[in-house]
Order: sequence, then structure tokens, then C-alpha cells
Amino acid sequence: MKVVLTEDVRGTGRKGSIVEVAEGYARNYLIPRKLAKEASQGALRALHQEKEAASNRIDRLREEAVKMRDRIDKVMVTVYARAGEGGRLFGSITAQDIADALWKQHRIKLEKKRIELEENIKAMGLHFVPVKLYREISTEIRVNVVEERKGETV
Repeated sequence: MKVVLTEDVRGTGRKGSIVEVAEGYARNYLIPRKLAKEASQGALRALHQEKEAASNRIDRLREEAVKMRDRIDKVMVTVYARAGEGGRLFGSITAQDIADALWKQHRIKLEKKRIELEENIKAMGLHFVPVKLYREISTEIRVNVVEERKGETV
């Protein structure tokens, strides 16, 4: 009997695949537990539509990531921080600080989890911070850390 799996089933197949199984296994185990549906025309059509929608969603996300990369490549973010002698910061600049500054200065919304800081920035100057926007799409944000003066905060 042919069935369309609605969940991953160990030893049988992955979600969305069409598999041939014993009729008893399908009727007594897979279908009652909603792990599979009988491979009717309607089920096959629904499967095709789901795969097409997922493909469209992936294409849209990839397109948005490319646009975001192009916007980020054009900007530099300035972060103000209190510093001591030798350019050492009192504290550090985190991914959240960078995301906040990017929003305030350039109106680019970026989640802090996308900013891949190996460790927080602890020195003044220009830093290149990697950002992963989508699976294979990444870029770097130019972050300029300068000493905070009275009246300047971002």
C-alpha cells in the first residue's frame, strides 16, 4: 500500500515522502497515529502544494538575505563606549549593542543571534564583525568603536 508520510518514521522514511508499506502496517500503525495518509490523489496534490510553498518561502528568504547583505555592506556602525587609557573599554561591546546601533543609525533590523561575535569587543577602533544572514549568505558589519564624550550616545 502506498502512503504519504506526515512525520519522520524511523526505518520507513522521512516526512513528505511516498513509500510502499504493508497494508497492515499502514492501517494498524501509521494511519491511526497520524504518521501517514493513504496516497490518494488529494493527498498527493496537497503534498505537491506544500513542497511548492516551502520552495517559494526558501526563495523569498534567500532574496531578502541578499538585499540585507547589500544594505549592510554599504554602512558603518559607530558605537560609543567609555574608555580608559590605551583605548581599553570599561566593559565591552556585545552583539546586542551592535544590533541596536545598526537600527538607530541606519534603520536596519538585525537579530543579535545573526551577529557572530566570537567574543565581545573590548578595544576602540574599527572592527569587522561577521554576520550570517541565511544558510550560505553572510557578510561583515564594519563597527567603529569610539570614545564616548558628554552628550554623545548611541
